[in-house]
Amino acid sequence: MASSSLRHCVVLLAASLLLCVVSVAFASDSVLGPITTNGRNYTKVCDPARFASLGLDMAGFRYCDASLPYAERVRDLVGRLTLEEKVANLGDQAKGAEQRVGLPRYMWWGEALHGVSDTNPGGTRFGDVVPGATSFPLVLNSAAAFNETLWRAIGGATSTEIRAMYNLGHAELTYWSPNINVVRDPRWGRASETPGEDPFLVGRFAVSFVRAMQDIDDGANAGAGAADPFARRLKVSSCCKHYAAYDVDKWFGADRLSFDANVQERDMVETFERPFEMCVRDGDASCVMCSYNRINGVPACANGRLLTGTVRRDWQLHGYIVSDCDSVRVMVRDAKWLGYDGVQATAAAMKAGLDLDCGMFWEGAKDFFTAYGLQAVRQGKLKEAEVDEALGHLYLTLMRLGFFDGSPEFQSLGASDVCTEEHKEMAAEAARQGMVLLKNDHDRLPLDANKVNSLALVGLLQHINATDVMLGDYRGKPCRVVTPYEAIRKVVSGTSMQACDKGACGTTALGAAIAAKTVDATIVITGLNMSVEREGNDREDLLLPWDQTQWINAVAEASRDPITLVIISAGGVDISFAQNNPKIGAILWAGYPGEEGGTGIADVLFGKYNPGGRLPLTWYKNEYIGKLPMTSMALRPVADKGYPGRTYKFYSGPDVLYPFGHGLSYTNFTYDSYTTGASVTVKIGTAWEDSCKNLTYKPGTTASTAPCPAINVAGHGCQEEVSFTLKVSNTGGIGGSHVVPVYTAPPAEVDDAPLKQLVAFRRMFVPAGDAVEVPFTLSVCKAFAIVEGTAYTVVPAGVSRVLVGDESLSFSFPVKIDLVA
Repeated sequence: MASSSLRHCVVLLAASLLLCVVSVAFASDSVLGPITTNGRNYTKVCDPARFASLGLDMAGFRYCDASLPYAERVRDLVGRLTLEEKVANLGDQAKGAEQRVGLPRYMWWGEALHGVSDTNPGGTRFGDVVPGATSFPLVLNSAAAFNETLWRAIGGATSTEIRAMYNLGHAELTYWSPNINVVRDPRWGRASETPGEDPFLVGRFAVSFVRAMQDIDDGANAGAGAADPFARRLKVSSCCKHYAAYDVDKWFGADRLSFDANVQERDMVETFERPFEMCVRDGDASCVMCSYNRINGVPACANGRLLTGTVRRDWQLHGYIVSDCDSVRVMVRDAKWLGYDGVQATAAAMKAGLDLDCGMFWEGAKDFFTAYGLQAVRQGKLKEAEVDEALGHLYLTLMRLGFFDGSPEFQSLGASDVCTEEHKEMAAEAARQGMVLLKNDHDRLPLDANKVNSLALVGLLQHINATDVMLGDYRGKPCRVVTPYEAIRKVVSGTSMQACDKGACGTTALGAAIAAKTVDATIVITGLNMSVEREGNDREDLLLPWDQTQWINAVAEASRDPITLVIISAGGVDISFAQNNPKIGAILWAGYPGEEGGTGIADVLFGKYNPGGRLPLTWYKNEYIGKLPMTSMALRPVADKGYPGRTYKFYSGPDVLYPFGHGLSYTNFTYDSYTTGASVTVKIGTAWEDSCKNLTYKPGTTASTAPCPAINVAGHGCQEEVSFTLKVSNTGGIGGSHVVPVYTAPPAEVDDAPLKQLVAFRRMFVPAGDAVEVPFTLSVCKAFAIVEGTAYTVVPAGVSRVLVGDESLSFSFPVKIDLVA
């Protein structure tokens, strides 16, 4: 197993930060990876043979007594460590104390954003035994499916492959995924990693993915119903990141390492914190990662109110809190926060509630906790008991993972459970479900494979033959890659390729234009890549780079028939020219569709699959970004600065190309419902003054005359519900999946409230000529609540509305809410 060759290098540029994350096949005495003792791999710490090989008697260590509660065992383990040993285990490369107390080293850092990844320093690695793992579409693609069943399937397949690799000594058990930051600005470089711009959608993705990664379905242990959530066993530990208000990487003079996000409390509660609250409360995530940036002057990783007060106390985190890698160093080096040195920053972060410091590995650097923790305690800036508390959170998580006792239900998993045919088909299905049909004039799509005998495939080589681009960021080694060219050529053998490399497209465009005059169909595949949008690099505009607009128009103009345009990207692109050009008949957004992306594209283009995806973020025209800087954190319009507002919830201006939730189908759907309205009576308890809150009303409107304008959700029983059933009919000639989004809008007179907000969604398949009835039950406290200017979450009295569907297909009804004593 020993090797010194570098396996993988990912370079992330962020200001002065240059990070090379290297996965290496390490020797048996490495500090990284699963349990290796005296040259032998073990799947659990508390193995009598392992202790014997160390010259230790396991019977003398209470932390290995499986009959005792986890908490008692962890106390015994931490109590055996010296202060020096404790501090050495506060970094992501935990040193253990193997020779003295039998505790092995452990590598905490794992990545599994859209499949098992090796973009971490050695804990997860591929090689001859496990050459690759299933690489699913990027998160934004999966989010576009609006399908919680799919998200759970992806999380379950990923965690199974992790467990199989762990058994083989090729993976750890703690993974810092998913990324659930809301895409507030269309220029953000990391949009591909996230589920989009709506906090509810992002939160539901988090809950589904985390549950599938972590839950073990063995009755009482499964779900939130476990008697002791700190004893609930885990399949794999999942971590929601990056908390909080993080969505600026590198935009002109702004850099994530020194950026101070000026955020109103209302926006924190309503947008930036909400997905994390759902992840912790509903998903029971075992980890939260804090971000690089400061929030109103205080670094996120040293903010006791956010970490200890909110995450651990209010939301009841059953796990640990880790820093984004190098965040503690960033406080000193980049933010220069309060002039702190390493000792002071270490003490401040640990006191705030940070349990584990992920450090970087260049110029001999290491994490700050292990470098300065000992001094912090000895200088009286940090209590040893606070170190004990952090270690308790860490080792309790490993106890729940079976790191100490093993996990018999996963013991049989091995190499044959990675890259299975089932998982590869799941990746293809995820690619299909996430495709979004943006335009389809005169039913240009689907193409008829029986009538298309010759086809010109035109575009950038990196997209047509996308062995790399489709995989996106934070990917591992894929099982295989099916490119668009390979998949389309299987359907139409007479497929010619006219490809160019970025700017050198003039000659290619001429050749493509000539070819387009003679073939039965022309498909142009184009878009962005990770050099344009990625971690550490935000976009400067929303246009297609490398003169793509010009040569796409040239090919379209020369073509005998309207062409089809396929966009590979994460963030929205201003393709107004294509939407308005009748010679471009259809547009398909493919996102970054993963290893089976070519299959997904071909299946949709040729009608083997009817697209049903919807955009999880708004696509703006390029004029939008000139109206506000990326660094403005406000979601609502800022009148005195002329800022127009952000996301579908608050922007109502003219610069939207495709709205949030946009997506076409090859068939037609209609809605019917017997519901014409609803009324709900909410009874307020005896604490009237505490329960009732004021509202802000629009100028010129009549304020509510009710004695209680709004009820404070906190402290209310929240049993009230609104139910309705929607009939979805497929009136076309082809079966297809359809996403039903459900929004609510607050009373019209309430000021500064969202225009509408997503509160539920359901994806279902409806056969041609058939209908499906879809029931919805909305919690009044969740679905009709808004966040007032004072940051209280309240349900307004008066008439709200339920809005079902988007654009041309919609249905709505009023809901009258009375608040009475």
